[in-house]
Amino acid sequence: MNVHTGTHLDAPYHFIPQGKTIDEISLDAFIGRARIINLTGIAARTGIGPEHLGDLTRVQKGDIVLCCTGWARKRSHSAEYCHDWPWMTKEGADLLIAKGVKGVGTDGLSMGGWYEGTGLPCHKALLGAGLWIVEELLFPEELLKYESCTFTAVPLNLRGFGGSPTRAFATVE
Repeated sequence: MNVHTGTHLDAPYHFIPQGKTIDEISLDAFIGRARIINLTGIAARTGIGPEHLGDLTRVQKGDIVLCCTGWARKRSHSAEYCHDWPWMTKEGADLLIAKGVKGVGTDGLSMGGWYEGTGLPCHKALLGAGLWIVEELLFPEELLKYESCTFTAVPLNLRGFGGSPTRAFATVE
């Protein structure tokens, strides 16, 4: 199994040769308050930029930002699902970095989009800033009623790897 299959984490080393590997990141970094951004109306092949992220005044340093595009509900082996997911632009990534978040998640196959050429800009920005990324999340419909939750996505202890499968879950109070 590839470590970037299904719901999984990307560590900085995934794109940054000198970045931390999955086992070099403290487990508590993968647990924390998450802000949920509901983007379920966004179109396929759309770059998620600052204009989509909305008012981030409630996002605080050390938070996790979870972007729900609704893409996971389209799970299939269709060409659209496998190639056309909404993705984070470098500008969107830069905004989240400036807010001081520690991790970012999406329900798409990747945080990056191959339509802008490489999928690299947001990965290099986020991972280069020391953040982690969780991809291929499945957001339960009831979770979208909340603006925040406690999010947990602890990886396997894979030494020297740039990613890991994870069982991600949210709890709300």
